[in-house]
Amino acid sequence: MSKKLIAFFSAEGTTAKKAQLLSEASGADIYEIKPETPYSAEDINWRKPFSRCNKEWIKKAKIALSDTDANISDYDIIFLAFPIWYFTAPLIIRSFLDAYDFSGKKIVVFATSGGSDFAKAVDFLKDYAKGAEVTEGIMLNGINTAEELKDIVEKY
Repeated sequence: MSKKLIAFFSAEGTTAKKAQLLSEASGADIYEIKPETPYSAEDINWRKPFSRCNKEWIKKAKIALSDTDANISDYDIIFLAFPIWYFTAPLIIRSFLDAYDFSGKKIVVFATSGGSDFAKAVDFLKDYAKGAEVTEGIMLNGINTAEELKDIVEKY
């Protein structure tokens, strides 16, 4: 039996709630990916041209992590959950992938979104998760119970 981890980034709490459901459905450990400087609501307002998230995206900034204590080496499968930003994974996910060795790991991508799909996110992650098998999970919008996820997570 594979040891599983739910690693997630959530700026507003939506993805955190879905990650908790993933953990309940799979029995996996859970780890929150956090920026060294937390995002405020104003920071992630993409409609404002000079918001922090827009400036970071334009610069393709490397986002500093608050810690690197995920013990990735202990896990075989990582369920990676995040909100879709700019039609892909937030840049902090790149920082997370750069911080650890994912060789031989399976990364299953889960996301939340206000309307975008996440096909670009899976391709984006493949560029940074060197040595890992990156596969598409599902969009977590509309999932409200752990029971709804049981069959999905059992495939991995």
